[in-house]
Amino acid sequence: MAKTKRGRTSRSRGRGSQNDEPVGDGGPDEATAFIAETTTELAKLARRHKLGMLILLLEMAQMEAEERARLRGKRKLS
Repeated sequence: MAKTKRGRTSRSRGRGSQNDEPVGDGGPDEATAFIAETTTELAKLARRHKLGMLILLLEMAQMEAEERARLRGKRKLS
């Protein structure tokens, strides 16, 4: 995906279809793990620079991703 001047991807919100996933995408489990890992690192960066609201938002995203991964793991064990 190409980035625009503001750092956003060229795809607009809500316009991408489910067919936009790259071939070989790991699916929801891999996406959830990637999001949890990435938000952890971004939250560390935000903490280092004392970016209060970003810290909160990133930590919430991290917790949500970790919770989804935990719940998916429980379903797979059943």
